[in-house]
This record gives sequence, C-alpha cells and structure tokens, in this order.
Amino acid sequence: MQNLPEEDIFDEQEEGATIETAEINSSQSGNTPKESETAAATQENAANGATAKKDRKTIIRELIELGRAKGKLTTQEILDALEDIEFDPEQMDKIYDMLESQNIEIVDDFESEVFSDIDFALETPETDDIDVSSNVEGIAIDDPVKVYLKEIGRVPLLTPEEEIELAIRITDGDEYARKRLSEANLRLVVSIAKRYVGRGMQFLDLIQEGNLGLIKAVEKFDYTKGFKFSTYATWWIRQAITRAIADQARTIRIPVHMVETINKVKKVSSQLLHKNGHEPTAEEISEELDMAVDKVREIMRVAQEPVSLETPIGEEEDSHLGDFIPDDDAPAPADAASHTLLKEQLGDVLSTLTAREEKVLKLRFGLEDGRPRTLEEVGREFDVTRERIRQIEAKALRKLRHPSRSKKLKDFLE
Repeated sequence: MQNLPEEDIFDEQEEGATIETAEINSSQSGNTPKESETAAATQENAANGATAKKDRKTIIRELIELGRAKGKLTTQEILDALEDIEFDPEQMDKIYDMLESQNIEIVDDFESEVFSDIDFALETPETDDIDVSSNVEGIAIDDPVKVYLKEIGRVPLLTPEEEIELAIRITDGDEYARKRLSEANLRLVVSIAKRYVGRGMQFLDLIQEGNLGLIKAVEKFDYTKGFKFSTYATWWIRQAITRAIADQARTIRIPVHMVETINKVKKVSSQLLHKNGHEPTAEEISEELDMAVDKVREIMRVAQEPVSLETPIGEEEDSHLGDFIPDDDAPAPADAASHTLLKEQLGDVLSTLTAREEKVLKLRFGLEDGRPRTLEEVGREFDVTRERIRQIEAKALRKLRHPSRSKKLKDFLE
C-alpha cells in the first residue's frame, strides 16, 4: 500500500515539541521543586499534544481511505470527519493538496445547503406575505436573526469565474471587490455557525465571529490553487467560531487543545450511552479511548459547566440556589445571635461608666472598629500621658468587675 503523506502536516510542530521536551529533561536535574513541578506540567502538555497529533493523523488516514474508496469527498464529509479537531487553515491547505495528490476529487456541497438554510429561516407566517424586495423594516425588529438573514438573502452568489475575477482585483487592491466577495459568502457563515448553536454562545454572536473569519479568508485566498472560495473560507470561518467558543463561551476559559479532548470524550460517551442504554462510567470511556481512567475523570471534571448561584429553584422559582448553600466562613445563626446580644449588653454596661472611661475602653479594645489602640495612641487622643490612660483603664475595669455590672455579662462567658 502507498505510504500516506499526512506525516508532513505536523512534522514542524512535532520537531518543536521534541526539542522542548529534550530541553526540559536536560535541565530538570538542577531545578527547584517549584521549577520541577512546572517542567513536569509542561512535559505532560507536550505528551498530550503528541497524543492529539497521533489522533489527527489517524483521522486523516481514515479520511483518505474513504476518499480513495469513493473517488471523491464532499466538503461536508471533510468537515464532519474533522469536526472535533482544531486545524489551522494553512494546515487545511496541505490536507487539500494531499487529497488532490491521491486523485480524490473534492465536491463543494455548501451552495445548495446555504440556500436551504436561508429559505427555511425565512419561511414563517410573519414573513410569507412580505415582498422580498420590500424594506427590512417590514420584519419585526425584535427578531434580529430574521432581519439579518433577509438582508444577506438578497445578495446573489458568485460563479467560479466571478470569484476568480474578484480575487484578481483584490490582489490589485480593489476594496469593492473585497467587499463583494465577502458579502456573497455571508450565507456560508450562517450555514457553518448553525452547527455550533448550543455551545454557550448566541447564534448572532457565532455569525459575527464567523464573519471575522470570512474577512480573513478573503485576505488570504489564493485563486491560483484552483479551489472554490467557499471551500477555502470554510476553515477560516470554522476556526474563528471554534476559537471564539473556547475563549468566550465558558465562565472559566479552557485551552483549545483541551476543548478537543473534551469533545472527543463527550462523543464517545454519547455513543456508549446509545449502545449500552446507560450513562457510561469513566472506566468504560477509558477503555474505548485507550486513555488512563484518572485522565478521563479529570476531563469530565473540567467539562462541567459552572452553575449560577442565582439559578431559580422550586416550582414557583421564588428562591435561588445560593439560598441553600451554606457559607462556611459565616458564623452559625446561634453564634451570630449571641454575639449581637453580647454587643448590646456590653454597650449597656459601658454606658454606666463616665464618658472618658467608656471612650478609653472602646479605643483600647477596638470595640468600635475592631482595631485595638496602644496606651500611647489613646493618650494622644486625650492629650494625656500613657500612664494616665493606664490608670483610667484600670479604674474602668475595676468598675466592670463589680457584681452589679458583671452579672449582665457572665452568661456570655460560660
């Protein structure tokens, strides 16, 4: 069987990872414990990266074998095969070149799907009676998605010849050509963005991020390679959306390579659930993925979404989750009530002293603001010596020890 050339796609990255790992190993012997821990974590990330590259090569190999068997691959088949893997568009160029070298035809099947997406979104009772040429104000302003889809639905798609003509003009700096090529492919962004709905970002936000990827694709497109623009732009749009999801969708950001692994675990978990009829255990997922059980458990822990303390609870939703979670740092209700009563009684007792004695004790023991003062600080407050403050304090404490006053506080000392 002919050797598959997918190795070249990752050779440069693998070489960098190998050098980095070698440098870590050579320097680890003289490291401090903290440095060793950091180096170990870096080594683990390098190992995870190597595993990810191995998985990618396997998927690419299977994709090539599928293409050889059929003689062709659709853009959608390629997209589905690489759905859970993060590829740079530059790497996708190499993959397409590789498929061509294997005499595998790539069929762009996005055009009909893009039309159906827009048509379906607009086929509602609210818009059936609206003339396509009418102003966008005819659509309710509280449905921005429909407004947007109707606007981009008016832009005609391009023929391959028109794409090449615009690409040539773009290389000459024609801004109108750049704008025209972008607008003609806005429907492609919608078609791709809808596949990522439900991953933590609003549909319009996904479209916006995809549009940024489209703009990048317009800048990078090389018409001389013979691909349709939509085939090339798909990967820039997909990369922009997946990276936005990784950066923005979660309360706690997860690195892109970890998102790949999480998606893989979720996919296998779903397959096992369908196959066995019960939620798979970490051991079952571990066996299916040939991954350590502890690693699977860690991935499942990281994959959990934070739950808001404001989440409504109960049928009437009149309480929130935070109402039922105790604060370990807060005092118990009984202790808090006792402290409040003690403060009130102490205030009553201190009020039986002279104003100066009460003030001296409050400053010395920090009863007002929680910050005790020294004799010298209190002395400056009253413009007297430290010794005089000590005498006033001693006299005030003797008064508090008298049974007529101390009996009010004894119960709090037991």
